[in-house]
Amino acid sequence: MLSDVMEDYLKAIYYLEREGDAPVGTSRIAEYLEVTSPTVTSMVESLADRGFIEREKYKGVELTDEGETVAVEVVRHHRLLEAYLTEHLDYDWSEVHEEADALEHHISEEFERRVAEALGDPEVDPHGDPIPGADLTPPDEGVGTRLSEHGSGDRVRVERVSDRDAEELAYLQDAGIAPGIVLEVTDVAPFGMVTVAVGDEEQSLPETVARSIRVTTATGSEDRAVGGA
Repeated sequence: MLSDVMEDYLKAIYYLEREGDAPVGTSRIAEYLEVTSPTVTSMVESLADRGFIEREKYKGVELTDEGETVAVEVVRHHRLLEAYLTEHLDYDWSEVHEEADALEHHISEEFERRVAEALGDPEVDPHGDPIPGADLTPPDEGVGTRLSEHGSGDRVRVERVSDRDAEELAYLQDAGIAPGIVLEVTDVAPFGMVTVAVGDEEQSLPETVARSIRVTTATGSEDRAVGGA
């Protein structure tokens, strides 16, 4: 049995491996989980001793096959719960991350199966994140590019938004920005603000927010601000 905290570490390493090249440095893990470096070092030693990660001194850590399987199962629980809370319990998409974080460690396989069945085995959660299948094959987490990488005149379709910041999600919701929405980049300021047209209105996004939105190139047949999660 793994503790909730151990599973959180494996999930964090899984996410960080997909954001950049492995191995993942302990300082990145500490920043992601908002804990101290000595705390990470202690936990990394425990996970390595149990065979869930491989550790290379001065370089970082990587998940083993066993560690990845655990992480993917937790991710599946998390994203299914976010979808269920949104679709069946009327939670706002800015509220579900913390609830899913609390519940993801404690649901049975039967409960997981029933949630997936009730949702019709969805492929993505409310934020556009891919939901791993029941076989726990890692999904493709790298779809699209970051909105911050685009320039003025680009038309893009929102595929994913980060679920980690409730205030940011509430802001995006008020701005009408969600998976499925087509945007046009109208301006990129030298100091980092990215302005996009959402329907007939323009919204200016800080570069940090634009980085958290993953997009694909919109086709000519897609109308601006049509669609949604």
